Amino acid sequence: MNTQEKPIQQLMGALQERAKELNCLYHIDEVLADPNAPLGDVCRQIVEVIPPGWKYPEVCETRIVLEEESSQTENFRETLWVMSTPVLADDTEVGTLSVCYTQEKPPADEGPFLKEEYKLLSAIAQRVGFFVCRLNLRRAHQSLQSAQNLSEKSESAEWNVILDFLRRTDPDLLRRITRRMINYLELAGVDEAERLLRMFTSEERDDPGQAGDNVPLRKARLRDFAPVSEEAFEIAARNLGQEEMVTSIRSWIDEERSAFLIEALEDQSRTFSEMVQAIERHRSLIGETSHLPVAFRKSLSAAILRRLFSDETSYLEVARDFTSLEDIYGLVDHIIYPLRGHGKLGGKSAGLFLAQQVLRSAEASSGLLRDIRVPRTWYVTSNTLLEFMGYNNLRDLYFRKYMDIERVRQEYPHIIHLFKNSTFPPEISRGLARALEDLSDQPIIVRSSSLLEDRRGSSFAGKYKSLFLPNNGSREERLEALQDAIAEVYASTFGPDPIEYRAERGLLDTHEEMGILIQEVVGQRVGRYFLPAFAGVGLSHNEFRWSARIRRKDGLLRLVPGLGTRAVDRIGDDYPILIAPGQPGLRVNATPDEIHRYSPRLVDVINLETNVFETIELRSLLGEYGEDFS
Repeated sequence: MNTQEKPIQQLMGALQERAKELNCLYHIDEVLADPNAPLGDVCRQIVEVIPPGWKYPEVCETRIVLEEESSQTENFRETLWVMSTPVLADDTEVGTLSVCYTQEKPPADEGPFLKEEYKLLSAIAQRVGFFVCRLNLRRAHQSLQSAQNLSEKSESAEWNVILDFLRRTDPDLLRRITRRMINYLELAGVDEAERLLRMFTSEERDDPGQAGDNVPLRKARLRDFAPVSEEAFEIAARNLGQEEMVTSIRSWIDEERSAFLIEALEDQSRTFSEMVQAIERHRSLIGETSHLPVAFRKSLSAAILRRLFSDETSYLEVARDFTSLEDIYGLVDHIIYPLRGHGKLGGKSAGLFLAQQVLRSAEASSGLLRDIRVPRTWYVTSNTLLEFMGYNNLRDLYFRKYMDIERVRQEYPHIIHLFKNSTFPPEISRGLARALEDLSDQPIIVRSSSLLEDRRGSSFAGKYKSLFLPNNGSREERLEALQDAIAEVYASTFGPDPIEYRAERGLLDTHEEMGILIQEVVGQRVGRYFLPAFAGVGLSHNEFRWSARIRRKDGLLRLVPGLGTRAVDRIGDDYPILIAPGQPGLRVNATPDEIHRYSPRLVDVINLETNVFETIELRSLLGEYGEDFS
């Protein structure tokens, strides 16, 4: 009989504990319900209602430290049996909540405490954090209103309202803004600022006879900061205009408020998702960024570009000068990424994005570039490949790059089959659906953007697949076709050609990830086909110089009619048009016979009726649809 009653007694005991916890939360909510209650009174009530929620209330004691207030039950003391949790308000720690037992109790889930009690303490701390957030918002509103009223009565300058608001709400920020104002005045040649600047700098050494730079300076101590702040801004008011002061103060405040983004970018443990959230938060907080100091904008742009694209110095030195924070905000809106992990956008994405910014900045100075535009583009991060492979239990494929190349070649069709019959994580599928909505029914191309691609010393040109899609049919059919194409590009990472190319350049041991570019195909419908008038590939160095007047740095363009796939590699039965951009007038073929012999004869197109990529004769295309082809 007793053995039958024991589980029932355990169940009843567990239910009683849950009832105590719910009752504790109910009383906490009652305490925090009054928004006008003094913080000290709130703390005193909280420590009184917590102990009855624990399993052993007779020996349970509580302490709360919250901003300048603290309160604890009569017998609270630090013992071996204590649990604590921070109180957070707007991601900032504003206090600590602790519970202890003053006597040893039987072991439970964690020491003498139940795991539900840890959850309960966290729930209480979260509620207290929300209360502090509301309290801070109310204080800030009251301080701003008070400062505005003072300004109206005394006809105070606009900048003085800002400073009075900071005095009441954020003295630490006011201290930093004051120091920057003193530096600003000193650099502007205001003599009065030099004396104040010395208050913030280290003093002379204890022994004036000590020489050299190997002896530390004595720390400067500023005990009463308020008079220094008052004097600094009085000097500023005499030497600067109101607009200059307001603009400077605003830019410094926004620079200080950007600290959370800098922290997110510098913390390598932050996931790509967390980094994007920090960038979006910065956009909503700061808005338009032209008022921020130029050096700060460049520094922030370089930090973001380093996390998105590459940490190569040569790339960042160029990219930071052509990229604004607004450009990055627009880019982030078009990135698809997993919820976990770290990733980048890949080499091809890095090059395309930088080219877009360079062309945009050159539009004003060159009429020839004014009509050039970059196709609408969506980016899939490189770590999505890892997520895709983990989601489908395909991680063992990474070791195949060390196999004999003939075996890699033999098993590659099987890998393509595996990838094309796998599924994508739900958050990636939702992101791809958003991309298709943006691209509407325009034909698209799915392009590789490997981390090793388009980097110095290894271009990987033509080693990975690029797949064209007509992008028509129902929404479900279009999404299925897009996912199928991305899976095939992913599979090409394990193809024999890129693996052999990596082995030849000593890159086999380098960790490889594959980003994806999804771009609209620029062109027009010609009968049942879709194609551009011409397309091609550009090379920064020309290794095929057909004239002594052509220099290597003049570059090379390989152009073909239709889609540009036939321009990537030399094709035995057809020829592209070759142009040296530095010497565009120098033709490869000079005589009519040469021009006829080495002209393109085939053209790659998308057949919109059969939904396939085709190669057809240029003569037949022009004969059938010549009037529509322009």
